[in-house]
Amino acid sequence: MIELKSPTEIEQMAVTGEFVGELLAELSGVAAVGMNLMDLEHHARRRIKERGAQSCYWDYAPSFGNGPFRNVLCLSVNDAVLHGLPHDYVLRDSDLLTIDMAVGIDGWVADAAVSVIVGTPAEADLKLIEATEVALDAAIEVAHPGNRLGDISAAIGGVARRYGYRVNDEFGGHGLGRTMHEAPHIHNDGRPGRGMKLQPGLTIAIEPWFCATTDKIRFDKDGWTIRSADGSRTAHSEHTVAITETGPRVLTRRPADGPGHGNQTDRSAVSI
Repeated sequence: MIELKSPTEIEQMAVTGEFVGELLAELSGVAAVGMNLMDLEHHARRRIKERGAQSCYWDYAPSFGNGPFRNVLCLSVNDAVLHGLPHDYVLRDSDLLTIDMAVGIDGWVADAAVSVIVGTPAEADLKLIEATEVALDAAIEVAHPGNRLGDISAAIGGVARRYGYRVNDEFGGHGLGRTMHEAPHIHNDGRPGRGMKLQPGLTIAIEPWFCATTDKIRFDKDGWTIRSADGSRTAHSEHTVAITETGPRVLTRRPADGPGHGNQTDRSAVSI
């Protein structure tokens, strides 16, 4: 069942989205060579508690995964792209780090992710991150009332192909609102003009993610971390977006003039 949100409810989601955007910028700004992933995890736990928010990840137990997830961040490094389990790992020069988080405030959820390079950037990694950001922008640009879910999917897949990447369609975007995962599912590739019609009040997480040289994935033994099957680098960008009468509204925009944009091109401040 798809629940359309009222303008007042979207404003409440925007409060959560603002916090998520600010914390993602903060975390990606402090991530540095020599920092342990668990330091980032505990930093986020502290900030979430201070804000009076609730992590959507803590105790999350989907059909995949090894027991409840007992962290507030997904931290995916290099060939890990989704659901990276925070663990005792010290970041190294040129690591590609994806930070993904979802929290609720006063019963309303927002979800977002950003990929950054720690230390010295490699051109291939910059291109990969850029592709996910361009795909996210393209998807948001077509998220207007009257368009269809397939338009969003086709926009993502089209950007991937222009950059020379293949698309894995096993995991994608989703609806959200009162909970982290609601209908509909949003594929990262598809055909324009297909699928449900976008209506004002629909709130969705759009999240393109690409692997550099494959569209196949594998799971770590931890049951959570998803990696490229061939060990190639990966990247992931995500925003929570509300469909409004006047067009798409990004609820998790990161501060344009704050820390946390890493070495990637920051496209979060683009006016959509």
